Amino acid sequence: MKKTTLIIFGLLTTTGLLAQTKPNKNIPAVVQNAFTKQYPTVKSVKWDKEETDFEASFDLNGLDNSALFDAKGNLLETETEIKELPKEILAYIKAKYPNQKITESAKITNAKGQVSYEAEIKGKDLIFDSKGAFLKEIKK
Repeated sequence: MKKTTLIIFGLLTTTGLLAQTKPNKNIPAVVQNAFTKQYPTVKSVKWDKEETDFEASFDLNGLDNSALFDAKGNLLETETEIKELPKEILAYIKAKYPNQKITESAKITNAKGQVSYEAEIKGKDLIFDSKGAFLKEIKK
């Protein structure tokens, strides 16, 4: 009985350790610390380097999220998956891209708190301002 209890305890302890965010040697500690301070409940994060900045991709409240930090640990922007875009954006896409399906959509908030939206359609990201006005198209 003691042996079984020890095995179960060992498995539970090990599983808990595996679920925690692990430091990434390629990401500066100041950036990782800034992320942990901003998102203390996130246990799993994937890091990517984007030119001179660092992007953390993670799940929060069941939604895909990302946070972009500079090399000093300053949060530059966040991107959060959304289920539905504002009606102005949907109307624009329906008019300009009538046969295209939106494959992903996100709300982007920059460091100043300014909001924009992104809609992904076949081979393109469409960017809109906070009121739903079209800003630009980015080919992938």
